[in-house]
Amino acid sequence: MKEILQYLFDGNFLPTEKAEEVLTNIGRDHYSEVEISSFLTVFLMRPITAEELKGFRNALLKLAVRIDLSDFNTIDVCGTGGDEKNTFNISTLTAFVLAGAGLKVAKHGNYGVSSSCGSSNLLEYFGYKFSNEESKLKTEIDTTGITFLHAPLFHPAMKYVAPVRRTLKVKTFFNKLGPMVNPSMPQNQMVGVYDLNVLELYKKVYANSEVNYTILHALDGYDEISLTGNVAYASNHSEGKLNPVDFGFAPLQPAELHGGNSVEEAAEIFKRVLQNKATTAQKNAVLANAALGIKTAHPKKELSACVEIVKESVDSGKALNTFEKLINSQ
Repeated sequence: MKEILQYLFDGNFLPTEKAEEVLTNIGRDHYSEVEISSFLTVFLMRPITAEELKGFRNALLKLAVRIDLSDFNTIDVCGTGGDEKNTFNISTLTAFVLAGAGLKVAKHGNYGVSSSCGSSNLLEYFGYKFSNEESKLKTEIDTTGITFLHAPLFHPAMKYVAPVRRTLKVKTFFNKLGPMVNPSMPQNQMVGVYDLNVLELYKKVYANSEVNYTILHALDGYDEISLTGNVAYASNHSEGKLNPVDFGFAPLQPAELHGGNSVEEAAEIFKRVLQNKATTAQKNAVLANAALGIKTAHPKKELSACVEIVKESVDSGKALNTFEKLINSQ
């Protein structure tokens, strides 16, 4: 590590292969916490490159507990977190709406970062049992249309980094990696990121990928479609900006997306959205994200048609039924 650190301190950047090697060694407990801390600090002092991020991603996927769900043509909808907006669980709700609309969803998630309740907090509260057993996950996705991959069970190498991250108490490049390292390697991905620079970084990493992807960032700071203003997006088919009118919705105020101050409050909002009893603002925010999820998996569909598909998933009770089947199967 001494040579790597000196190389970086001299202003150099890591090629993809070297970045992969270093993070692989971190994940195999080859370095001390002080060395890991010094390494992470380099990337707090200057931007990470796409080549470095790609190498780090390769390492985490290589070290991960891999799950083969390729038979299902899955989609994941996941945000980086870190936008500090404390919204309700829009991406998790989006996952159930998409499953209710007929897509197969392999949702990768974790405990909350920038909100009081992440997807793992929420599903755990409702009684979902985390597992990395392939047979359980395949059965769930086959019978309900969705399964959940609780990140810590699939990325054991992260235990060597966790104490350092807790000590530093600042965002590191690992915040950028979360949505990129779904161990089931879904064929379709919609990823929300917390700033425009990260969107540009993701575009380079996903370039020439075989994945159908959409990367998005709401220009007023959200890592999801907030409907509070314009959202920038990039996919392997197009890029540009969308505004609430493009989805057929009125603009929202930030306060309308508040996620509550506890898991219990977040769970109440979550259930009301699925029961079609939520506020119009809450429902529309979920529908907008889910509509872009449909378009990610089916790029030739018009956005307006995608909105109708996901609206039917909620209005008909299919999204709620998907959720109840998953929870009742535990």
